[in-house]
Amino acid sequence: MARMNYVELPASDTPGSKRFYEAAFGWTLSDFGPDYAATTTGDTDIGLQADPAEKPAAPLPVIEVADLDTALGAVKAAGGVVVRPIFAFPGGRRFHFRDPSGNELAAMQPA
Repeated sequence: MARMNYVELPASDTPGSKRFYEAAFGWTLSDFGPDYAATTTGDTDIGLQADPAEKPAAPLPVIEVADLDTALGAVKAAGGVVVRPIFAFPGGRRFHFRDPSGNELAAMQPA
């Protein structure tokens, strides 16, 4: 079965975005040239949101974390901007944020 295993985000500042993700989530990103960096560590799931009130305007990568409150603090400390505070949803809790390049993502903790 085919499945998504990679999400690519546009970046206006590759080194700045790389520092953000390393600081916020402890990821290791490898440089693949001056304008590209990536993780090469694991699998990615996809969710399809059809509710017009909840549907994102663009792809919304969701990052699973062990402790949502700790992740929220790390995102803020790394320069992320929270655009939707922590809320509950079927399956857990999450919050949405923008990275330094303006991409919207979510962090979630399963129930």
